[in-house]
Amino acid sequence: MKKIKYILIALVLLSFSVACSEDYLNTAPESSVGTPTVFETTENAAMAVNGIARMMTMQYLTQQGFNGEGTIKMYYGNYPGNYFYLNLPGWAAIINSTYNENVSSLYLYYPWYYYYKLIGNANAIIAYIDDAEGADVEKEFIKAQAYTYRAYSFMMLAQLYCYRWSDSNNGASQGLVLRTDLSTGDMPTSTLLQTYDQIYVDLNEAINLYKSSNKDRDKDNFWDPNINVAYATYARAALNRQDYATASANAKLARTGYPLMNVADYKGGFCNPTSEWIWGCYGATDETLYYYSYFAYIAYNSNASAVRTYPKCISKEVYDKIPGTDIRRDLFLDPTGYTYTTSSGAASAQLRAKAYELYPDLDASASVYAYMQFKIKANDMPGVGNMNNFRSSEMYLIEAEAEYFLNNTAASQSALVELTKNSGRDSQYACTKTGADLLNEIKFYRAVELWGEGFDWFDMKRWGDPIVRKTYEQGGNFLAVLAVTIKPEDNNKWTWKIPLRETDYNKDVLPQ
Repeated sequence: MKKIKYILIALVLLSFSVACSEDYLNTAPESSVGTPTVFETTENAAMAVNGIARMMTMQYLTQQGFNGEGTIKMYYGNYPGNYFYLNLPGWAAIINSTYNENVSSLYLYYPWYYYYKLIGNANAIIAYIDDAEGADVEKEFIKAQAYTYRAYSFMMLAQLYCYRWSDSNNGASQGLVLRTDLSTGDMPTSTLLQTYDQIYVDLNEAINLYKSSNKDRDKDNFWDPNINVAYATYARAALNRQDYATASANAKLARTGYPLMNVADYKGGFCNPTSEWIWGCYGATDETLYYYSYFAYIAYNSNASAVRTYPKCISKEVYDKIPGTDIRRDLFLDPTGYTYTTSSGAASAQLRAKAYELYPDLDASASVYAYMQFKIKANDMPGVGNMNNFRSSEMYLIEAEAEYFLNNTAASQSALVELTKNSGRDSQYACTKTGADLLNEIKFYRAVELWGEGFDWFDMKRWGDPIVRKTYEQGGNFLAVLAVTIKPEDNNKWTWKIPLRETDYNKDVLPQ
């Protein structure tokens, strides 16, 4: 895979007013260049778009774990979720979601910092691209990509720092600081409705520009946004907003041209693009993050200590419900007939031997646990791999859920059948469930299909479902300190507060 050429814009690393603090000025990578140089030509501007793609796989804030989009998946989507287990009691504060009201914590600050960094760079592209030397169609396509990045970033921020839609009084609750230009002065928060309105405006503009440019990304450049990425962002944002007709329509558009992967590809390790990868993050040996990457935290074959010592496992409760005919069951270590430690899940010698027989690329010194995952692997050590952001599988699940809430039961069932039976993931699957049983079926297959990809906590928050983790004695497989129940109304309704580093420098946003 070819090395990406990119430019990082030095002048707009942060889009909010913390830029006046000396601590935040020392964040420009050495490869950054000034804004005038970036926008002399459309060729340079295209490399600035690639620069945003690069920002999604970079280390931030001097923390080993803060690695761009992978951190969002692991620390904010997987770790605090309902179906993701690891023997890491020292991380109980993160796993049990107790940092979301600590406004001085780096864990609270990181997503705000990271996504506004992407937004600031997208804003610069939107502001300057029209004056670049180059064809109009090139400018339109580049601007469309910038709008897509901005909409995606606002959407992700809204999921973290705003109430779930069902608790928002139809969007009247607090939204985000909607910076859509290069200003860095004081600015109040919007409402949540205004936030989603801005996301929709950006995506409509992006889609119109993609169409008028009549351009698409290069065939192999899965990390570049295109019109399908805009549709996918629209589908996910609309689902969050409970705008189900919009969610279903855009999910169908997003998956067009991205057929579901076959069984062989499904078992290929989720580290390289397949037919259904709509958008992802580039990750090869020539641009590795070493021990900082997503794959160094989750890939079963990684030699990183974060994996060797703490393998990632699926919840016993959800695993036990996966039909024996479903290939997704084979992606986790089934301990049936073997012994293991029920306080933690650590495997006996016999179960350990079984794991190495099934997956001989496990590191020789790796710990083995019951229900550990073999879905996600690394291409190279310690954690090299391409990371997925949108798959057409998610679009089928969005369609199923949206059609359920639109009372189109047959369409909802059909989407599940297409995803599970017709793809070959379970040739015996049939869906005849209706009502609440159908909704539970959708939720179950989201848990199974998207496990480890960063959706777990976000889904539970969106639905307003409690997280209920159990010990082995209770029928689960979580450590006692992690076997907690977190109700939807707990911890500020699962809403991360605006960080102190914003309120200290933005006087229009009051400390929380």
